[in-house]
Amino acid sequence: MQSSSESLTVLIAEDSAADRLLLSTIVRRQGHHVLTAADGAEAVEVYLEQRPHLVLMDAMMPVMDGFEAAQKIKQLAGDQLVPIIFLTSLTESEALARCLEAGGDDFLAKPYNQVILAAKIKAMDRLRRLQATVVEQRDQIARHHDYLLNEQRVAKAVFDKIAHSGCLSAPNIRYLQSPYALFNGDLLLAAFNPAGDMHVLLGDFTGHGLPAAVGAMPLAEVFYGMTAKGYGLAQILREMNAKLKRILPVDMFCCATLLCLSFQRRTVEIWNGGMPDGYLHDSLSGVRTPLPARHLPLGVLSPQLFDDRTEVHAMSLGDRVFLLSDGVIEASDEQDRPFGVEGLQQVFAANREPDLLFEDIQQALRDFRGEARDDFSMVEVRLVAPTQLNPPPPVYSDSGQSSPLDWSVSFEFRAQTLKRFNPMPYLMQLLLEVHGLRAQSGALYSVMSELYSNALEHGVLGLDSSLKRDASGFARYYRERSTRLDELDSGHVRVHLQVTPQGDDGNGGRLVIEVEDSGEGFDVSRVLARPVDSDRLSGRGVGLVRQLCHRASWSDDGRRARVEFFWEALA
Repeated sequence: MQSSSESLTVLIAEDSAADRLLLSTIVRRQGHHVLTAADGAEAVEVYLEQRPHLVLMDAMMPVMDGFEAAQKIKQLAGDQLVPIIFLTSLTESEALARCLEAGGDDFLAKPYNQVILAAKIKAMDRLRRLQATVVEQRDQIARHHDYLLNEQRVAKAVFDKIAHSGCLSAPNIRYLQSPYALFNGDLLLAAFNPAGDMHVLLGDFTGHGLPAAVGAMPLAEVFYGMTAKGYGLAQILREMNAKLKRILPVDMFCCATLLCLSFQRRTVEIWNGGMPDGYLHDSLSGVRTPLPARHLPLGVLSPQLFDDRTEVHAMSLGDRVFLLSDGVIEASDEQDRPFGVEGLQQVFAANREPDLLFEDIQQALRDFRGEARDDFSMVEVRLVAPTQLNPPPPVYSDSGQSSPLDWSVSFEFRAQTLKRFNPMPYLMQLLLEVHGLRAQSGALYSVMSELYSNALEHGVLGLDSSLKRDASGFARYYRERSTRLDELDSGHVRVHLQVTPQGDDGNGGRLVIEVEDSGEGFDVSRVLARPVDSDRLSGRGVGLVRQLCHRASWSDDGRRARVEFFWEALA
């Protein structure tokens, strides 16, 4: 009767020496190793020492009966299954049920039938193996779960640090994000450029959770890096689109709204690719101008087909830009009705205090009792006076001892370059190699940008600044700028930079910037005679240049501008 199954260690607990010998002989013939005990207490002791695979337990024994011994063995075994087959002459159903309640897995009535005993041992062995497999798989799943949780914890920490490493804490920003999963497929980024303008990106990747958040890393890298270097929206958008197109699967893309809020010019430049309408709120009139999606999402089109054209709107102090992801309007109530654009418009119509609009929308969503079906993001950005903000200064790690102090360079940017290239980041990178200029990087960037913009727009393109006398003319001005730039086939802008050392030790210095264009010029004396009017939409550039640099002059009928910056020797 040798069993084909694996040999087991079987504990036989029986107070009758004759029955114990009989069972031992039967079990050994079936190919198993046998341990014996004469009472329940001895059975528990043998189990502790030998850890048998299976126990044949007599119900009625001295010192400790089989019921108590079975309970103790089950407690000692813990998660491991040690099958216990009660050996009993009991025939009453209540007595047999007590065997199972005490922890027994089966029972065998006396006198013993060898065939039935062998079958029960095999069945208990299968049950034991199944339990061991389940426990092992459970432990593997638990270890894998802990491993995944740790990976997600690290990834989320990196994701959150990247997503919130900009200026989202600025006093003119309010935002709300509610992730549908551990990771957020919605991405909200904000950062200052060297001129103190604020770039804000609200993105929404397809799906949610970790797969949707994967694209946030490269997108944030491009956004922060290019913003810090002074690139404009068009250049940032082209780079983000090309990068996502290159690395994302074909079924993934990123709907996004990217804006540039200029506190000096009091404008907002915006690009919307596939996001719900944003809104520009006029704080005085209460008028809300929709900012609709006019482009495909990032990562869909090839670089050759991508459209980076933006819209520019005038703003006044206190005006707000409100952006949201589609998770807001897709929130549904208990009847599966979406909050929708209609719900948002109702909140707009009912709002009487612009300062409370953000809270009104939050309250309306709570009252709606909506259930989020997607990542959920809202952000409100307010135009404030530049003095209310404190952009962090750029951080440089070098000592400045290798700074170039006596040099000059000239550039001529012609039509084909002017149409597609913004030289500001390149020129700023060159100038900020001069250690003494770094403390003035914001003013330097603003002045350079104004001089270049004036030379390009009013000089080469021949645009009339007076078009920007009101909001409608302002929009028309930038539409005309885009059209003329697309059609440009001649003209140039020349930039000359000269750095010379100053002072006894030569560590101080002077920077001269000359910008010349091929345009028709303008009446310099008339423009310089204008009173400073911060509320005027046009003609503020010249005044800003004069305010931010040490010296400024115009010649050749306004076609040539010359400005100077000075710095003292470093302590």
